[in-house]
Amino acid sequence: MSVIADRNRCDWARTPASIAYHDTEWGVPVHDDRTLFEFVTLEGAQAGLSWETILAKRARYRAVFARFDVARVATFGERDVARLLADPGIVRNRLKIRSTIANARALLALRATEGTTFADFLWSYVDGEPLVNRPASLADVPATTPLAERLSRDLRARGFNFVGPTIVYAFMQAVGLVDDHVVSCFRCKPSARRRRGRASA
Repeated sequence: MSVIADRNRCDWARTPASIAYHDTEWGVPVHDDRTLFEFVTLEGAQAGLSWETILAKRARYRAVFARFDVARVATFGERDVARLLADPGIVRNRLKIRSTIANARALLALRATEGTTFADFLWSYVDGEPLVNRPASLADVPATTPLAERLSRDLRARGFNFVGPTIVYAFMQAVGLVDDHVVSCFRCKPSARRRRGRASA
């Protein structure tokens, strides 16, 4: 998808990096475990920071976290933690670094116990199709929802970290579980059906 400067977009997409991300990724359904793990990591890393900061560091995150190969990251130990803490190209927060490793292990455990992919587990929360909202403006987009709160509780119970309800809702928006493009945005699909996921009420 090409990036066109004069299109109407969601108000948060204002810089070249955020516009490119908005136009080509945000809200696009993701069904690949590696990409989902990348977004779990990046959304958790964003806590307390701007998404612009994370986008600027994204390439380095891919490099130092083995391109988000879940099995490889799950084997990281203390030497890797020390290496990552010394890398200025990522967010050098010990808790966030450790959470990425813990989340890789939790993801592998989820696959083993559920006998399914992380993608299938996540998409079961929305019955396999994106939840389509049509907010009139950015002010109408919630910080979290009951469904995100339920998914957050489930992920934390399975050993995931940095997956509070607000982070989880941002993650759901990023990977297309939820479509929150505002009605004036060119990415809004007027013909799409509005849907509600299980336990969203």
